[in-house]
Amino acid sequence: MFEIAEIEVEQGSCAMWWLGQMGYAIKFAGNKLIYVDAYLSDNPRRTVPPMLTVEEIGEPLLIMGTHNHSDHIDRPIWKEIAEINKDVTFVVPEIHKAGIVSELGIAADRIDGLNDFMSIDCDGLTITGVASAHEFLHKDEDSGLYPFLGFVIECGGITIYHPGDTCRYEGLFPKIKGFKPDVMILPINGRDAVRLESGCIGNLTYQEAADFAGYVKPKLTIPGHFEMFAHNAEDPLLFKEYMRVKYPDLDVKIPDHGAKFVVS
Repeated sequence: MFEIAEIEVEQGSCAMWWLGQMGYAIKFAGNKLIYVDAYLSDNPRRTVPPMLTVEEIGEPLLIMGTHNHSDHIDRPIWKEIAEINKDVTFVVPEIHKAGIVSELGIAADRIDGLNDFMSIDCDGLTITGVASAHEFLHKDEDSGLYPFLGFVIECGGITIYHPGDTCRYEGLFPKIKGFKPDVMILPINGRDAVRLESGCIGNLTYQEAADFAGYVKPKLTIPGHFEMFAHNAEDPLLFKEYMRVKYPDLDVKIPDHGAKFVVS
């Protein structure tokens, strides 16, 4: 894992490291490093230990969190990162920006807030927010802001769609197809009444995730959000097998924790 800071990435490629759940380190050519939904805090309920310490993350341009759950916006870790790295910018749904400023003491000019189809540019990276439906497609009626977002990440000719946590909603598939993503990282842990009643809101089932990929047709689809907590898990091999049978022309990768893979 220490290679994240040192590795050089060729033009037209990006290196990716799975950090567990929906967490990723992604590095593009030109030493452009970002983290998305990196969950690095210790927790006795974790089935997978944190992959990195704050001191090991290198010098990222962006730390991104798709929504205000601790395994996506890791507040204690963000506070540490902000204190150690004065140049990093944090990216969140706009609706959460003020709370993060007040609770973590991170200056407002270090936080970029996004909403559905809002974009920012940072040193050749373009990040676009796309509304996600974490069990429900919530929207604040007064502000028009969505509390759950996905991110479309574009850099060096590569486009990655990271939805955070989402279910299918009307119009989501065509939205993402329009970006022509090379890579889709999709949650597959699903949802049910037992989890919803306990406050554990749901995501795509592995079958829905497969149909999402089948509609968009990325070059690579990666399942996620299936292994961190025992009560909220799924077997990624079911997803891979379903893709093999239903969409045999599409590539699938089940990542290994902390192991680098390269997308060209």
